[in-house]
Amino acid sequence: MPVIDWIIANVLTQASIVIASVALLGLLLQRKGPGETIIGTFKTLLGFQVLAAGSSIIVGTLTYFGVVFESAFGLTGIVPSIEAVNGFATNDLGLGGEIALTFLGIFVVNILLARITPWKYIFLTGQAILWMATMTVIFASAAGLPSWAVIVVSSIVGGIFAVAMPAIAQPIVRRITGNDSIALGHFCTVGYMVEAGVAYAVRDRKVERDGGKQSSWEELKLPRSLEFLQDTYMSLAVVMVPLFTITAIVAGPDAVTEFTGDTDFVMYAFMQSIQFVVGVYVLMAGVRLMLGEIVPAFRGISMRLVPNAKPALDCPVLFPYAPNSVIIGFITTTVGTLIAMFGLPLLGFAVIVPGMLTNFFAGGTAGIFGNAVGGRRGAIVGGVVHGLFITLLPALLVTAFLSLGFPNLSATDSDTIVAALFFAFIVGPIMRAL
Repeated sequence: MPVIDWIIANVLTQASIVIASVALLGLLLQRKGPGETIIGTFKTLLGFQVLAAGSSIIVGTLTYFGVVFESAFGLTGIVPSIEAVNGFATNDLGLGGEIALTFLGIFVVNILLARITPWKYIFLTGQAILWMATMTVIFASAAGLPSWAVIVVSSIVGGIFAVAMPAIAQPIVRRITGNDSIALGHFCTVGYMVEAGVAYAVRDRKVERDGGKQSSWEELKLPRSLEFLQDTYMSLAVVMVPLFTITAIVAGPDAVTEFTGDTDFVMYAFMQSIQFVVGVYVLMAGVRLMLGEIVPAFRGISMRLVPNAKPALDCPVLFPYAPNSVIIGFITTTVGTLIAMFGLPLLGFAVIVPGMLTNFFAGGTAGIFGNAVGGRRGAIVGGVVHGLFITLLPALLVTAFLSLGFPNLSATDSDTIVAALFFAFIVGPIMRAL
């Protein structure tokens, strides 16, 4: 028993070790050579540690910004960040081991469901599986489930989402790509389908009655002056720098002396905004490094286990099919999130500050869906509604997160939030009743 206790306390609770062990297993099963196996395992371990470092940076900057925003406007301003939630759950709540094992469990359940159901989709967007594992583990644990049950139930729920979401989106993906060779593996699909539904409702019916096609944003050429919007980190800085500095100016120097020390408060705010972008960059570098090794290890196994399987890939795989719609989706989703930022507090919700990373990737993909279903009109109206929707969901989670000790944080990806709400409002009450 002492050996088992040591393994649980020192190995299974170390998320990076568990993830690296999964990569090692996958490489061994593919009969890779010793050198390739060692390199792949080490890079996976290194990538997860870089990811954790990026999460810590983001948590620090957002903790500062929450204090400044509340002081400036008398409101609690929260920037949704699933990456920061993951960092806090791993480092502060001690759930890293459960998250790592659930990460593996979701993939296993996904393969089993793809094997026995008509939905032949293998979800290969590793960071999205990690975020789903994070959210389900947090709320399953909060619902009072024992550790083993947290892992089992979270794996089943996450695995169902991993196979169902690509299947739900596939009819529109086929319309976008013109074939059935790939699927969409991104846990923002609920939001994409909301935009598609709105786009369908506002589409030009007269054009359809006349036998024509909906007007498309892909028929237009954007000026080169807007190309900078395609750079994620630049677009993030363009928003976060003025957001941090203006908020600090409104709050005044006295509100943030606990952070700034002898540094000028405006300069400190500027550097914190840059630090936020740095945190995102570091985190994404860690994700890329880790997934560059672990996803190929999974891919070879899964494709042999599930005949006729379709790879469900991350949302940027759709960007080349409709680049103009990506920009329109980014802009309209941002408009919707800004409207919700000021409108939701009037209804009693917390202030949710737009997250530019989500607005670009999720908003851009939603714009492709809206354009494919409802043309230009559908992309514009649907994009604004999409922005409202992806701001409302994090607002619904704020109270629950604060009760768990999260420092002015909320989550982003709509599918992970839906899964969390399932635990919060269904599993949790049942467990408390028992």
